[in-house]
Amino acid sequence: MVHLSRGVVATCLTLLAHSSAITAKESSTNPIVADGTSFALNGNNVAYRIHVDNTTGDLLGDHFGGSVGAHIPLEVVGDVHGWNGYIGRVRREFPDQGRGDFRTPAIRIRQSQGYTVSEFQYKSYKIIPGKPALPGLPATMGTEEDASTLVISLYDKYSDVGADLSYSIFPKYDAIVRSVNVTNHGEANITIESLASLSVDLPFEDLDMISLRGDWAREAHRERKKVTYGTQGFGSSTGYSSHLHNPFLALTEPSATESHGEVWGFSLVYTGSFSVNVEKGSQGFTRALLGFNPSQLSWNLPPGETLTSPECVSVYSKDGIGGMSRSLHRLYRKHLIKSKFATSDRPTLLNSWEGLYFNYNQSSIYDLAKEAAEVGAKLFVLDDGWFGREYPRLSDDAGLGDWIPNPDRFPDGLGPIVKNITDLKAANSSTNMRFGIWFEPEMVNPNSTLYNEHPDWALHAGPYPRTERRNQLVLNLALPEVQDYIIKSVSDVLRSADISYVKWDNNRGIHEMPSPATDHAYILGMYRVFDELTTQFPDILWEGCASGGGRFDPGVLQYFPQIWTSDNTDAIDRISIQLGTSLAYPPSAMGAHLSEVPNQQTGRTVPVAVRGHVAMMAGSFGLELDPAVMNAEDKAALPGLIALAEKVNPIVLNGDMWRLNLPEDSNWPAVLFIAEDGEEAVLFVFQLAPNVDHSWPRVRLQGLDAQAFYKIDGGVVYSGGTLMNIGLQFPFKGDYGSQVVMLEKQ
Repeated sequence: MVHLSRGVVATCLTLLAHSSAITAKESSTNPIVADGTSFALNGNNVAYRIHVDNTTGDLLGDHFGGSVGAHIPLEVVGDVHGWNGYIGRVRREFPDQGRGDFRTPAIRIRQSQGYTVSEFQYKSYKIIPGKPALPGLPATMGTEEDASTLVISLYDKYSDVGADLSYSIFPKYDAIVRSVNVTNHGEANITIESLASLSVDLPFEDLDMISLRGDWAREAHRERKKVTYGTQGFGSSTGYSSHLHNPFLALTEPSATESHGEVWGFSLVYTGSFSVNVEKGSQGFTRALLGFNPSQLSWNLPPGETLTSPECVSVYSKDGIGGMSRSLHRLYRKHLIKSKFATSDRPTLLNSWEGLYFNYNQSSIYDLAKEAAEVGAKLFVLDDGWFGREYPRLSDDAGLGDWIPNPDRFPDGLGPIVKNITDLKAANSSTNMRFGIWFEPEMVNPNSTLYNEHPDWALHAGPYPRTERRNQLVLNLALPEVQDYIIKSVSDVLRSADISYVKWDNNRGIHEMPSPATDHAYILGMYRVFDELTTQFPDILWEGCASGGGRFDPGVLQYFPQIWTSDNTDAIDRISIQLGTSLAYPPSAMGAHLSEVPNQQTGRTVPVAVRGHVAMMAGSFGLELDPAVMNAEDKAALPGLIALAEKVNPIVLNGDMWRLNLPEDSNWPAVLFIAEDGEEAVLFVFQLAPNVDHSWPRVRLQGLDAQAFYKIDGGVVYSGGTLMNIGLQFPFKGDYGSQVVMLEKQ
């Protein structure tokens, strides 16, 4: 017999009464069902259930997982013994600090008197059609046909602090988005020391956690490990989301694979320092929290003001890790990225960086653009080195902040060279070349006019030395005058010539902040700059970059539809980097280029076809080289590879991605993209090491219509069932090999 304490019995009886108020029909057909004590959010394949504990006023979680009916089994709480009381034995939605829940809290507030105790109790709720925006922050978007939002208000009557928990359900994507507003209704300042956008307690089960770790040039390496008792987690203190860890977490049942098993994915829509904590408490529940990094918050909140957390997207998949990824991909393509280029018009480009670095003039730039046009590229991007008057940008030690064309390199400004390049025609096309340009507007070199005039605009901490990285400092975007300067400087350049593409770079982390709160204030200022510029110039295709993938996060994707995935352009490394990134982010958002060999990061030589095939698995395909110095055979292959990239690009931009074989598990990584309407698909297969005197494995496809028939590269026709249950074989010679196969539904 299970013995329950009197308070627990009362809670259970209340739960039964509340459950009965939600009918089975309501719970399965309405996105949100609420009666003031119980709340149900319902997607096509997901249910999220919470209720109010009538005894304590606490908001408790009941279920986050597959669809359920109106009545669900109650969580049984056993006898309460020892130091861990009732509050530490239940699944809490917004765990506060100081009242006996010894697990990691979702919020920690320091009152003016110094204590950090809070007691948030349920106050009220409301349901809003659609998905509201967040003030000053990027956020998912949706009309009332796409989403519904439940706002649950909590209140601490002792401190007069309110917390509004916002839950938006996107039923089609099995996605629930949560953010928190904390408002000071009292008469004294308070300090928000930590705040999680999402906190969820999952039942007592064995779970694995998956994250993405790395560093410069080796981003997005998948890390999977067992969730053990105690705390485990990761985050960033670099001021940005960073190469080191991505603001993404997946929790899975231990047996989950790419195509089978339960998976919960969490993605924080934020570009600043963040924290992810996973804690398996003494009672066995697993708590996951994603939000601000507490070491870089300490946010002062005066009376009457509100702090809004970034939002966290959570998705549930019953179809394994791949199912989780595809839900996030679809949601981000349709309901996060604002740009009109989200799923279209990504011209093949040539970027000048690895071809010329800083060593160029107006004439050599035109020659490189002409070479790009002759091999079939449609966009030429002028990278670093084009600016600086008193401090010309001839290397990386001068000029940042002075966004004026270098008069020695471009004596008449950018207008004439841009016109000459955009008058060029891409080979075998009537299309004129487009022109793009590189900026790094958040940074400043001490050797610059800007720094000489405004040294206090650079982030610094009183008398401490200003640490340089790559010979540069970080401008303080928390200051409105810095934001205005960047907006005007970039706008002036963009209006000076026919520029249709911007690569926005950022090449160092933040040091010496004047206060912990500066980081969030900086990020809010950065978002204001992004929003102003992308609104002013909606016809420009913007690409984010931060020494590669240092800011590959959903916050940047709100404004920039693509991000440079890594400075490492080695094709073999890029398979892992791109597939790792795809755990959370759609391939449509990735930039990938075919570069010269030996590769400048790894020294490896890979066949040109493999380099091209890996790069075309991204939404933005390009070249990072000088065709004039390529060997004749590789150069001759470029037009065909560009044509193939342009053929598969619409499928990559709009389709579903199926990771068939992972490079860490197989010598034959394979990826399938299936068009949104299911009528076309493209299969990429690679070989990493030689296969000598051995049979060839079969690549089994997924996601096809088993009853339909598919023509393979315009030839043989197989049923979807045959392709998924038997598969295709691909013989390769040598070590690095690749094959791209087109499928057409008959």
